Amino acid sequence: MMRTTLALAAAAVAVPATAADVQVTSQGPLVELSVTETVKARPDIAEISAGVTSQAPTAVEAMQKNAQAMDAVVKRIKALGIAAEDIQTTGINLGAQYDYDQSQQRQVFRGYQASNRVSVTLRKVDRTGPVLDALVAAGATDIGGPNFSIDDDTAPRAQARQAAFQKAQAQANEYARWAGYTGVRVLSVSEAVNPGRPMPYAERAVAASMDAKASPVEPGLVGTAVTVSVTFEMTR
Repeated sequence: MMRTTLALAAAAVAVPATAADVQVTSQGPLVELSVTETVKARPDIAEISAGVTSQAPTAVEAMQKNAQAMDAVVKRIKALGIAAEDIQTTGINLGAQYDYDQSQQRQVFRGYQASNRVSVTLRKVDRTGPVLDALVAAGATDIGGPNFSIDDDTAPRAQARQAAFQKAQAQANEYARWAGYTGVRVLSVSEAVNPGRPMPYAERAVAASMDAKASPVEPGLVGTAVTVSVTFEMTR
């Protein structure tokens, strides 16, 4: 993504500083560029989720039944060597269930449904398929993910930042030459990084397998994107 604005008259650009506000006065036209660059890398984190849903005539029975089933799933997760801090409950729900009686045209109560769901952080991506299969074998009735990411994206973020700035500078110099100027100088720089974890780039969904083979999972690559916005002054 690139946004370009050419100012046809001289302008004063305020640049915030740590100690004091500094007014930088420009004499030439301005070029404002916003450039986004993305660097792709192999993920080292996989996020998956597992849930259990139980039904019973009463709310207490539904919750108790669900707790037993979920306890078996959590124990299985820990038995796979996953640390407790990488296991988090993300939702517990309980609700009444009804069927619609067409003949009587009214809702008929049929019991309660309880559900419990946990998210699991896997720090060995190649274990994703076997872990998902193990959770289903332990009683999980609903699985989600995987979502791949990079635990520490400092390096790819720095690469993306540098690439975005260099592209912005090269484009600004082109505009300056086209307008009859010899170069540019930087007046201000700002940066925006994609919120949260890096966005998935080439990710395949889990393919369920009912035979002895583990569910195949292809992590692909994930991308870290940085947007750099720079204001340049054209110089002679």
